[in-house]
Amino acid sequence: MKSSSETVVRSATDRVLVIMAKAPRPGAVKTRLVPSLSPDAVTAFYRCLLEDTLALARSLNDVEVAIMCPHSDVNQLAQLAGREVNVVPQKGEGLAAGLTSVFAHFADHHHRIIAFNSDSPHLPPSVLEEAFEALAAHDVVVGPTHDGGYYLIGAKASYPTLFAHDGMGTSSALECLLFRARVLDLSVALAPPFYDIDVADDLTRLAEELRLAPAKAPRTARWLKEWEFVAQHSHITGTGQL
Repeated sequence: MKSSSETVVRSATDRVLVIMAKAPRPGAVKTRLVPSLSPDAVTAFYRCLLEDTLALARSLNDVEVAIMCPHSDVNQLAQLAGREVNVVPQKGEGLAAGLTSVFAHFADHHHRIIAFNSDSPHLPPSVLEEAFEALAAHDVVVGPTHDGGYYLIGAKASYPTLFAHDGMGTSSALECLLFRARVLDLSVALAPPFYDIDVADDLTRLAEELRLAPAKAPRTARWLKEWEFVAQHSHITGTGQL
């Protein structure tokens, strides 16, 4: 099968929204949840997150939607995402290489590029729209997470030295990014802080949010409702994981 990057015709918009994703396979996604959930449950949960994040991205008007992923995941993600989504293999390994690949790949064809996490279906669409708007007056826009990282990064050009392995995936990731932006003399706008989904407490927080507004992420909301039921049952009976 060809990747969708070979079959999709680019839209005329100058805005592209790129989801940083992996194929939903056991042991490859959301591994910090495995102590609380079985590998198969984590994989099913991640697939729900990704599908709802794709739906969120598609809900924006005048935006091309794309996925950046490891080369080995292109075919599986192209099948999951459909022909209208451009699935692009990153160059190199790891998140830093993936983010570098996003802007290197899309900067020639788009004036405003935003990359964001695949576990973000609960993100309000207005945050993404405002991030695109911020790029009208700034070189870079960043969405901080509460744990010291970031869920969103946008720019109007490719800056190969903006992303480095030091601090990536740690509580100093945002600090390192902002430092490199200052070194490059880039103006930075900050999107509202948000939370991503890494540990069991994040599941509880997301479940509470989606219980009140399941339409935000219907697939994820259904999965979490089942997870809460099983978790409560396990607590009472002493049975195992979901």
